[in-house]
Amino acid sequence: MVTCVGARHADDLVRVSSRQRPGESVRLPAGALSTERDLLPGWARYPLGVVAEFRRRGYGIEGLELDFDGAVPAGAGLSSSAALCCAAAVAVRDLCAPTVGDRELIDIARAAENDYVGAPTGILDHAASILCTEGHALFLDVRAFVAAETGGFEQIPFDLAAAGLRLLVIDTGQTHDHAGGGYGTRRAECAAAASALGVGSLRDIDEVGELSGLTDPVLYRRARHVVSENDRVRAVVALLRAGADPREIGPLLNGGHDSLRDDFEVSTEVLDAAVDAARTSGAHGSRMVGGGFGGSIIALVDTADAGQVEDAVRERLAGIGFHEPRTFEAVPAAGAGPVG
Repeated sequence: MVTCVGARHADDLVRVSSRQRPGESVRLPAGALSTERDLLPGWARYPLGVVAEFRRRGYGIEGLELDFDGAVPAGAGLSSSAALCCAAAVAVRDLCAPTVGDRELIDIARAAENDYVGAPTGILDHAASILCTEGHALFLDVRAFVAAETGGFEQIPFDLAAAGLRLLVIDTGQTHDHAGGGYGTRRAECAAAASALGVGSLRDIDEVGELSGLTDPVLYRRARHVVSENDRVRAVVALLRAGADPREIGPLLNGGHDSLRDDFEVSTEVLDAAVDAARTSGAHGSRMVGGGFGGSIIALVDTADAGQVEDAVRERLAGIGFHEPRTFEAVPAAGAGPVG
């Protein structure tokens, strides 16, 4: 979780600080947000990008102070940047622009990452950070969500505790950076594959068999991952809608990781080792999460088996000379909002 405490000031200075970055507080005139961007500490660009985007859209924001605290590890594939941007966006909205709706708020947070930070992310992480509800998984249709003023998402019941299950998040400690090259390269490859197939997006392809026109083997693998992953998402949603035992989604989690490893090629030796250790020690399913090239895995486990799975992953990573991972439990919770 990331928390933000904010206050308005009568001057024109924007101030941001973080308990995790005590020596990297920033204070600058609101009008200098665009000209001073490249001189800012990396973490500060996220909340200041949010303020800059509010201003770009015509919301009159001047003196402002935002202080952050959080426990989401950076670079772990757990959407820490989206959490930071969304915490900032909710605070700025509540303090300065209460008419902003959730859809625009999500787009403001996305634009901060894309345009101010330079990370080519979509809206998935920001939408989840704002829209999720307790005890549910969020099913997001990005095209429908962006195109309309309502709809485009569904809350799917996801009560793991009632089924005697836990969803472990295991941070391998191998960090990544979406503002780097790998993530952007995969997006460009997907766009190239869609163009070669004559469609606007790979989501317009319904079956893997429709990819036969792709002669470039790399683009074929990238596209096959996207098409098969969309199928897996729909299959998970269908199972959960029907009230199936959540254990049944385990093989789909496994299939997702295998595709990310072999076709999208964004996994790593460390992630693969962690996933294999989780699977062979009792997890019903396990996969990497996030944009890849490091980060975390998730493992769906029986509550009674959580300890042995955690131990198995720790021992496997130690065996390949990697440092000790950190384990959390993911609990379906409500999205960002005021505290108290």
